[in-house]
Amino acid sequence: MQFRSTKSNKPPISFKEAVLRCLPPEGGLYVPASVMDMRQFFFYMDADTAYHELVSTVAPVLLQGELNPFSASRVAESAFDFEPELKQLDERFSLLSLYNGPTGVFKDFGIAFLAAVMEELLKNNRRIMVLSATRGDTGVSIAHAFYNRHNVVSVLLYPSGPIRGLDPETFISNGGNIIPIQIRGTFDDCQRLVAEAIYDQPFAERYGLTTANALNPGRLLPQTFYYLYAFIKLKKYLQGDLLFSVPCGNFGNLISGLYAWKFGMPVHGFVAAMNMNNAFGEFIRGNAFQPKQSVPTISPALDVSVPSNYERLFSFYEEAPAVMRNMVFPEAIDDRITLETMEQVWKQYNILLDPHSAVAFAAAEHLAVSHDLTHSDAHFVVLATGDPAKTAETVSKATGQHIKIPEKLAMLRKKADPIALIDPHLDALEGAIVSCF
Repeated sequence: MQFRSTKSNKPPISFKEAVLRCLPPEGGLYVPASVMDMRQFFFYMDADTAYHELVSTVAPVLLQGELNPFSASRVAESAFDFEPELKQLDERFSLLSLYNGPTGVFKDFGIAFLAAVMEELLKNNRRIMVLSATRGDTGVSIAHAFYNRHNVVSVLLYPSGPIRGLDPETFISNGGNIIPIQIRGTFDDCQRLVAEAIYDQPFAERYGLTTANALNPGRLLPQTFYYLYAFIKLKKYLQGDLLFSVPCGNFGNLISGLYAWKFGMPVHGFVAAMNMNNAFGEFIRGNAFQPKQSVPTISPALDVSVPSNYERLFSFYEEAPAVMRNMVFPEAIDDRITLETMEQVWKQYNILLDPHSAVAFAAAEHLAVSHDLTHSDAHFVVLATGDPAKTAETVSKATGQHIKIPEKLAMLRKKADPIALIDPHLDALEGAIVSCF
């Protein structure tokens, strides 16, 4: 598989180049230049196929010439000591739980694969530096995935405020390879500094710079694997069409699902489940994209006005606008419906949902009874993207249940001190990095 920029017609580059470069020098984002039909490789799999087995089978086919079956197996086993869980609720709905990783969010899957594949691709190579803007648990996920990876140093940029969940034993000052740096500023300042560093060619070459943020195509490609996993678990039970309902904030998960469709997964549609910020609803319906100020909701990961993957989604629509408008169904769910859905799912299925997953479930339910849906016998797979214990107060309010916090998530609440506190400038960043070596 090769990758091209959304902003130019330059010749495509390899997966390794796209992962290590992460952003095209001319701007835009990397997207697959072409995809292959993968049906012959995952159609024979059945419900007994383990997740790491699926990954080790599919990855070397997608990345021919870069991963062979042996190296793909090493990557899969190194990345995944956890896997998704598919729960078939009834004839209409299944739940794909994606919060079984170390930080209880779906991002663990993409980040774990990225870290493992980087280590594999960098064997007998120079050291690189992975610079990432982070907040909340994403930094913990990155630190966990990259800790002690050979030839890799991970630099985490945090905005002002408490830093939680990092283990000081992983810091480079204690013999590890993690460098947490706090910026005097906002998360936007952190993201801007990452982009500035990557686009500064001398700086980027000096440190072998890339990122673990979703800008990197190596984060999105592995998210296709759990769509394929859900399909092979369900395929013998399916009587009608298959649709996925996806919580959409920055739209990386939806993009990954669309990639899986291009690989040959026989899916009939995707529900773009948004909260009332409804960032892309009108665009998906074929109208011009008009950013608007986001408002806070109880599903904060979906409170996005300009999704970071908008160029990738635009690229899909440019290729086949009619197909895309008939395959992606936008739904906007308000906080009241979100809370009601959390209560209803608990009472009906004895399952707790976090607010983001509840948005996806409510959107699927709405579309299931919509007169606009031609797939009257459709089966919906709802992506559950976060552990309900991460939003325990909201879940408890909606369901009346006491939410026990698992030990691994309780650890994420512990405060940690950064190695440096700097202004959001490139020279200050370089000074902080140099001081660590």
